[in-house]
Amino acid sequence: MTVVNQSRKNNPVIDWVLRLLKGIMVGIGFITPGLSGGVLAVVFGIYEPLIRFLGNLKHRFVKNVLFFIPVGIGGVIGMVAFAAVVDIAFTHYPALFTWLFIGFISGTFPSLLKTSGKQGRDWWHWLVLAAFAVGTVFLMSWMETIHTIQLEPSFANWVLSGALIGLGVVVPGLSPSNFLIYFGIYHPMAAGLRVLDLGVVIPLALGGIAIVLGLAKLIAWLFKKFYTVIYHFILGVVVGSTIVIIPAGVRGWEIGLSALLFVFGALCSYGIAKLDEKYEREELFA
Repeated sequence: MTVVNQSRKNNPVIDWVLRLLKGIMVGIGFITPGLSGGVLAVVFGIYEPLIRFLGNLKHRFVKNVLFFIPVGIGGVIGMVAFAAVVDIAFTHYPALFTWLFIGFISGTFPSLLKTSGKQGRDWWHWLVLAAFAVGTVFLMSWMETIHTIQLEPSFANWVLSGALIGLGVVVPGLSPSNFLIYFGIYHPMAAGLRVLDLGVVIPLALGGIAIVLGLAKLIAWLFKKFYTVIYHFILGVVVGSTIVIIPAGVRGWEIGLSALLFVFGALCSYGIAKLDEKYEREELFA
């Protein structure tokens, strides 16, 4: 433990930049159709400590805030700065960028498996994982059949949108962007974020914060009482939601480029996960 703590003290810049990059990826996940910011938060090791912090805000408040500052900055950058990029990329090259994100998710799965079993694992935990993976596939496939409901941009509807994004934080696998597309307000939201329209940003923030704070304590309690079960449930959701977003109909030159993007994403996230293992942070959230 002493060696790990020294490693952290000797590399504060690397540690800070890692959390910033993770926040950016999670922020992009929240505004990318088909992806889930909650899943990416799990993938990059942010989800559990964030839920535990939000579930008990008074516990080591200053240390936790300092830890999550770069994550928050990265999340804002991911949502705001990449809103236009994501919209264009997934409009014109959806398959390529989806394979890139599948690579990101796949590269961290070995680390997720290791984390999920740190308190022990029984054979039936694998059944939990498999059951929720299958259930997620069916649920998200059914969601694809939902007919679009048009909502007009308004303060109340932006609060609702923020609540959906917040729900995507505490429920890994839920893709708020999909619902926003169904409601017909995804593109107005992306346009508002691009120009930092406070009439969009403020109600989004209000809705998101309200939902996250309202549910974080319950999720933190579930982690404390049923750690292994909850983690395998989440892993099942990660697997199922990843299967569902696998693009169909990739042909010609896109096959080779998709493979390259998948490998690139997997190697990047695997490297981040291995580097991140050098930084022990349990003392912050225990």
